[in-house]
Amino acid sequence: MIDDAKPLFTQIAEKVEDSILNGTLPELSRAPSTNELASFYSINPATAAKGINRLVDKGVLEKRRGIGMFVTEGARALLINEHRTEFSENFISPLLSEANRLGLGAKDVIALIEERSHELRLTTALDPTEAKG
Repeated sequence: MIDDAKPLFTQIAEKVEDSILNGTLPELSRAPSTNELASFYSINPATAAKGINRLVDKGVLEKRRGIGMFVTEGARALLINEHRTEFSENFISPLLSEANRLGLGAKDVIALIEERSHELRLTTALDPTEAKG
């Protein structure tokens, strides 16, 4: 869990986001408390609180006084849209820039993606530990 390259509070927020995205923490369900996260990851409760507060500020979690933290309705869609935008900026834009540099059009890029996707599916079917695609 601990990645020295990222602040702990960021990692806590990302772990909770991942749980929302993969469905283990459904919308409207109770989220782990600051103290539960601090205990589980052996970190300072203030650090866990900082990560949780990021998610509250984003509208992914809401505090219910005296009850706890809950995943908001629409949190998963909000996170998917955010991750989709990040994916586009971090991967699609550089891909298209390089394709343009090589003189490849959109159809060429799509064909390459489909070809590679097919290769990955075949590899995974033969050896599930080899690749994910």
